[in-house]
Amino acid sequence: MFRIAGAPPRILPPLALMLLAALQQAPIKATCEDMSCKTGFPEDVHSAVVSRSVHGGQPLLNVRFRSCDGNKKIHFGSSEPGDFRVGEDGVVYAERSFQLSAEPTEFVVSAQDKETQEEWQMRVKLTPEPAFTGTSAKDQKKIEDIVFPWQQHKHSSHLKRQKRDWVIPPINLPENSRGPFPQELVRIRSDRDKSLSLRYSVTGPGADQPPTGIFIINPISGQLSVTKPLDREQIASFHLRAHAVDVNGNQVENPIDIVINVIDMNDNRPEFLHQVWNGTVPEGSKPGTYVMTVTAIDADDPNAQNGMLRYRILSQAPSSPSPNMFTINNETGDIITVAAGLDREKVQQYTLIIQATDMEGNPTYGLSNTATAVITVTDVNDNPPEFTAMTFYGEVPENRVDVIVANLTVTDKDQPHTPAWNALYRMTGGDPTGRFTILTDPNSNDGLVTVVKPIDFETNRMFVLTVAAENQVPLAKGIQHPPQSTATVSITVIDVNESPYFVPNPKLVRQEEGLLAGSTLTTFTAQDPDRYMQQTSLRYSKLSDPANWLKIDPVNGQITTTAVLDRESIYVQNNMYNATFLASDNGIPPMSGTGTLQIYLLDINDNAPQVNPKEATTCETLQPNAINITAVDPDIDPNAGPFAFELPDVPPSIKRNWTIVRISGDHAQLSLRIRFLEAGIYDVPILITDSGNPHASSTSVLKVKVCQCDINGDCTDVDRIVGAGLGTGAIIAILLCIIILLILVLMFVVWMKRRDKERQAKQLLIDPEDDVRDNILKYDEEGGGEEDQDYDLSQLQQPDTVEPDAIKPVGVRRLDERPIHAEPQYPVRSAAPHPGDIGDFINEGLKAADNDPTAPPYDSLLVFDYEGSGSTAGSLSSLNSSSSGGEQDYDYLNDWGPRFKKLADMYGGGDD
Repeated sequence: MFRIAGAPPRILPPLALMLLAALQQAPIKATCEDMSCKTGFPEDVHSAVVSRSVHGGQPLLNVRFRSCDGNKKIHFGSSEPGDFRVGEDGVVYAERSFQLSAEPTEFVVSAQDKETQEEWQMRVKLTPEPAFTGTSAKDQKKIEDIVFPWQQHKHSSHLKRQKRDWVIPPINLPENSRGPFPQELVRIRSDRDKSLSLRYSVTGPGADQPPTGIFIINPISGQLSVTKPLDREQIASFHLRAHAVDVNGNQVENPIDIVINVIDMNDNRPEFLHQVWNGTVPEGSKPGTYVMTVTAIDADDPNAQNGMLRYRILSQAPSSPSPNMFTINNETGDIITVAAGLDREKVQQYTLIIQATDMEGNPTYGLSNTATAVITVTDVNDNPPEFTAMTFYGEVPENRVDVIVANLTVTDKDQPHTPAWNALYRMTGGDPTGRFTILTDPNSNDGLVTVVKPIDFETNRMFVLTVAAENQVPLAKGIQHPPQSTATVSITVIDVNESPYFVPNPKLVRQEEGLLAGSTLTTFTAQDPDRYMQQTSLRYSKLSDPANWLKIDPVNGQITTTAVLDRESIYVQNNMYNATFLASDNGIPPMSGTGTLQIYLLDINDNAPQVNPKEATTCETLQPNAINITAVDPDIDPNAGPFAFELPDVPPSIKRNWTIVRISGDHAQLSLRIRFLEAGIYDVPILITDSGNPHASSTSVLKVKVCQCDINGDCTDVDRIVGAGLGTGAIIAILLCIIILLILVLMFVVWMKRRDKERQAKQLLIDPEDDVRDNILKYDEEGGGEEDQDYDLSQLQQPDTVEPDAIKPVGVRRLDERPIHAEPQYPVRSAAPHPGDIGDFINEGLKAADNDPTAPPYDSLLVFDYEGSGSTAGSLSSLNSSSSGGEQDYDYLNDWGPRFKKLADMYGGGDD
């Protein structure tokens, strides 16, 4: 069995000595008692002492389960799977990191047989160990043991209980130790090392698992050491297992668990979650009002003094109205107000410097850090709006709407563009008819007095309004100011020239149609609403008269007719004729108004009825031969139907061949009286009389086409009858076609004449083949150049060498050719003339040109396509120029006139 022995005093540190003393005093053996085997947990409640700070994955204790049958497969479980996990080997691990409370933590560990589903339970109670205070090893408590499971040896027929191991109490090791390293911790030994040569080793995170090499053990002596300083903030505890084997590698003892807790040191300052904290508090808040919470964290153990923080306020800016307007809860970081007097209009923002100190705020040993808390004082409605004046003035022209007549200005000390600042305006008096409204300008907060109904100067010349202004939200409680402010608005109405208006408008007049021209119809006058303006009488004129039946007197508005009123006119709709008249004044500016005269025309019997349709078709036999006709009268009742239909007595053949019968008030039926009537077109006059008083009648001619019919009563020789006489529509269509054809022929003749004139205007007086001056030559084949073309270059020579004048007949000579005369001898300038000879040279050339009989007159057409046999001018290469320009004298150019003065200035004048 393992024993942990103390190392020689000369190499063990004091902490290891204390731990060794405690371990040596504790018994590490347990006797094995034979008893009857019972499967299950050895006890119902198991208590264990563990560290207060538990980290995820940390082993806490071993549970022992007694199995009488070594082949049972047991599965362990926990009633708190979110906090604790039980491995297959019975080791209880922490599932997450947490702090144990001062009260014992309880949970249930269950064991279940996977084959029989039989289940056993045991309650586990965890008690946090007391904080390490550096006392002697005598005060350390040992962790109670859990009985090892029974095992049946293969070479024995009876059961033998295995020895019980003690759970080694955790080893507490301070972090950030300065060494020297390796630093010895404890010494592990087995009571069999006297008879066997053993080798010791440790496994687990920190030994042979990452981070490796932190803990090492002497394989011979079993001395466990740490190789470097530990950091609790990285790993708070280490779980190692110690092993003892013989020289052949056979396990001598069961592995034991060694827990090394890293003791926290105050090596971390508090850190605020934010360097700048922002909070708000309403102005006027009472003392004790919560503002905000600041939070700092410390990487040290929060359950020890190293991680216990305390807060305090170092400074406040500004310090008005009190330097201590706020306080902070030193444990929670809650900031509250402690003084009254928060006024946003005076101080809008406070800046606090907050300090957090660990070691429970110990200023000597604790570490500190600071952050800034910015507290904004929010606005409440503690200031009502106040008018800037007691009386406001405005004016508005009469009859104008949607016009701003006055701006009401207010002041409000609250924060702009908030409900506590926005003003609402209302009228409390002076506008009983609701002609005004007050809108709020969202940018300036001004009240805009606006006219919403027209105002008549002749009725109201001035308005005195009483207005009030208040905020969108009510004033805060306890404010002594009145909730609203009042003012007076004086509005003057300006008189303007108004339009005249007709009374009544529209005016209805009932009149029988047929009223003769020049008759007086009615008088239509207007009124001027401007009673206080000195204006002359109104003038009237006609604005709209579709049928041009009326005229109006410009002074008195009397309307007379200029034509006969006709109810059946196309301008009359539903017996109503509308005319519009205009009345104008002479105001500044002149105004006018319109009025509508409605004339309701009463019908008289002034239209005789007519037959409809005008043409009909019937068969030449007696049956069937009925033709249905209808009487049409533009008049209305009682001057229309029922109608009387009859045939005239002249000519006698009408009544002999035809008969007519009325079948209704508007319809009649025409039919043959004789058995047979030869096919053809017949004009049948019909006398129709209406029911008016007096009666009106007319004789309408019905064109009847009599044709041969089949058994169904349909005409079979319509084409022959139609060819015998063309109707009016056909004749009109033929005439239109003839007229269109004549117009097309005329247009074609005009176009041909214009084309001939253009062609004659383009022809030259000379033969186009001989004139090569303005002809466009088409070179659509360029070829490969002059070298691969067989051209007669002699054709490019001068005309007198190609075709001598003696050979050409006189009648073929071109009009613009040079006449046959001896060429004049023009003077030839010498190769190097003296500058003074230029004038003589020009004068001689002019004289020669004047005496040249071949030269055309000054106003004739000059032809430049023939240059002559040679040039009388010398080569340009004969002009010598000096390199310096100083060898010539150009001053004589001044004598040639103003045109050569510029050249004289450029080349003469010396060095300038």
